[in-house]
Amino acid sequence: MPSSSPETITPGNDTSLDEAALENGRLLFAQACDFVISATNMDQVPESDLPEIAFAGRSNVGKSSLINALTGRNTLARTSNTPGRTRLLNFFNLHNRLMLTDLPGYGFARAPKTEIAEWTALIEDYLRGRAILRRVCLLIDARHGPKEGDRKAMDLLDQSAVPYQIVLTKCDKVKQAPLQARINAMLGELTKHTAAHPEIITTSSRKGDGIAQLRAALAMLAAAENLG
Repeated sequence: MPSSSPETITPGNDTSLDEAALENGRLLFAQACDFVISATNMDQVPESDLPEIAFAGRSNVGKSSLINALTGRNTLARTSNTPGRTRLLNFFNLHNRLMLTDLPGYGFARAPKTEIAEWTALIEDYLRGRAILRRVCLLIDARHGPKEGDRKAMDLLDQSAVPYQIVLTKCDKVKQAPLQARINAMLGELTKHTAAHPEIITTSSRKGDGIAQLRAALAMLAAAENLG
């Protein structure tokens, strides 16, 4: 399965992660990851005492592809070239260490307005009411940078006091200099957001860039929870 080696660092990724951290991430995400449930409302959201990581972003930003790349499974999360296909909260149990949640994409204008309103309300209720949620990976397409919907999501996470980390996707489609400029601009923007993690992780699900670093970061959250 594709993964970044410690020597392969995409601009913006944390170079302080040592080999032990990267290996811990690899080992955790090599374990069984099982689908739990697709929830259409908060009543269906599973009870859990596992630390939870949610993946959010615009429609077609690559959430499902990233989850598949992290877990090394091609079909764990369903992917589609059709924006807006993920319309549910999809939960996955990673080795009884982490719960991974694939959130519906926002910003899909072709969906009926009533459906968009329902998805938006569901996401907001989840973000505000999920006490075990430890971090949101907010995915942003590296080719385009943050859009209005992304900034609204950042404001909502700030207001809900939910820690989140920007994960740039599809970075293999951007040349290094423009990518670094995009990262620098976003780092400046993040200083205005109280719940934002100060580091950005850059990824390519297709090439595997940044996957090892993101695994390591999430494994550290799981380890900290177990120590606590």
